[in-house]
Amino acid sequence: MRLTSSRRRLFLVFAIGWLWAYVTLLAAYGADIHSQINEFNLWWANLRGMKLPYLDGFTQMDIYPTAHYLWPKNPTYLTDQHNYLLTLFYGAVVAAFRKLSGSDDAGIVALAGLQMLFAAFCCSSTANRFFNYGVRQASTQTQAQAQPHKGMKDTFAYGSSRLYASAGPRLAIIALFLLTPISVFSTISITKSPAFAYSFVWWIGILYTLYRRNPLRHTLHGKDFNTTVSHSDDSSSPTVRIPRSLKIELAASSLLMLGTVKYGVYIIVVQLILSLLSDRRHWRSYVLCMLIPVIAFEGLLMSLIAAGAVIQGDPIEAKGIQLQQIARVAERDPANIPAQARRQLEPILDLDTMALRYNPNDADPVKSSGGEDKLTVYKWRTVTAADMTQFNSAWLSIGLKNPVLYIDAFMAECYGYFDVTDVPYVSMNYYVNNGYVQDSSTWIKNWLHVWRDKVAGFAFAWGRTPVLGWLTNGNFWLVLSLLLICIEFALKRFRALSYHTTLLVLMGVMVFAPANNYDRHILPLVFVFGFLALAFVKDTQELAT
Repeated sequence: MRLTSSRRRLFLVFAIGWLWAYVTLLAAYGADIHSQINEFNLWWANLRGMKLPYLDGFTQMDIYPTAHYLWPKNPTYLTDQHNYLLTLFYGAVVAAFRKLSGSDDAGIVALAGLQMLFAAFCCSSTANRFFNYGVRQASTQTQAQAQPHKGMKDTFAYGSSRLYASAGPRLAIIALFLLTPISVFSTISITKSPAFAYSFVWWIGILYTLYRRNPLRHTLHGKDFNTTVSHSDDSSSPTVRIPRSLKIELAASSLLMLGTVKYGVYIIVVQLILSLLSDRRHWRSYVLCMLIPVIAFEGLLMSLIAAGAVIQGDPIEAKGIQLQQIARVAERDPANIPAQARRQLEPILDLDTMALRYNPNDADPVKSSGGEDKLTVYKWRTVTAADMTQFNSAWLSIGLKNPVLYIDAFMAECYGYFDVTDVPYVSMNYYVNNGYVQDSSTWIKNWLHVWRDKVAGFAFAWGRTPVLGWLTNGNFWLVLSLLLICIEFALKRFRALSYHTTLLVLMGVMVFAPANNYDRHILPLVFVFGFLALAFVKDTQELAT
């Protein structure tokens, strides 16, 4: 209780608890960070006047292929494939350390350290809000009524011990963060998903605080919440204002989410609508802290694209499920593809190669993502915007003749997210000891090389242990989160759902992601489930009084 009684102490618990991973493993990463570094290097060299291949040669933008019709006439090498702001940040940090050390490794290790500290900040901030909400300096009389734990010097002005967490839930949540490989490896994994996940954790903690400050949060249950709290407490008053510091945190966490993943905009817009419906009195704060960042971020991106400074993301990236469905038909029943659909798809896709490259778990092969020696399925070099307008009609006509194959392709590409017995297609262990880290790095590969293999091997074995291994796999926590949301819906806790429903949006993003049961896509749900379960218990106890 003492070690988790404040944000500062929680920060030390997380940072020290994760330090072994940073010291012994240094960093974890895969292909994405190299793509972002190369993209930044090309963009920076182009700005400095160097003549580089563009439409006339193979470039970085052809690895995660972006159709050439989307490229501006004047050469630019910065894309929105991995979110251009994150690419600029990663690339600039690595470039600075390369100039000092002569290799990319020092910059990657520095990024891992920064991310670990950022993770500790986000998790400590949110843990403090869920563990210690309501802690205030109070009079001796209130202290005697509240009877807080001996180790906690503060007390609870609300006079209810149910507003803070007991030792058991604190220990369980801290253990989830400090002991499970999926959490530990994420702190030093340099890819966009962990950065977004920790921003999301911070954001959820802020939304929880706003939920707790809403005096009407339980009125939909037929019970006036004002009867369960002291009317003298300012935070329970219907006229309570959101503190400026909380607004700043909400705006900052929203901007970080927008700056790490492209689908962050959908998460924030959905939450904005739900917050306006559940807490209308603070609509100005929600507009200021969520809508304005979205407008500013999207406006900047569109301006940069229009100016030819950034190459926009290829719409093929959002068609993973559709590509998988067409590919399954091409592989298993090609004769049943209508002739007109073949003609419509011919400028876009090579259906014969698509059938050869089809992988039920992963859409990347059928959209030609990969290195220079890849087989071309998606004809990104020659396809035009006019060609793409025919894609959906061709996809639909094929589906009408092959509905069972379409359903099978859809389920095969996403079922693992909801099946706790399915091991991850790509777990966080991958980022610890893949070829990029252990073979291609300059000197990271020489730092405790055998130890890195042993750590990843232990995590791999644990993840495949029946039942006990579920704790280390993201889909277990996804299913628990889904069950919690269903329970809240059945109990009509609609205002609690107002800040939990974004988890459903995240699940939708996973369904349409390129790969099945990809652990890094599930990280936000892994990190927040314990907190949301604790909040559910608190609400249940309050409603029982």
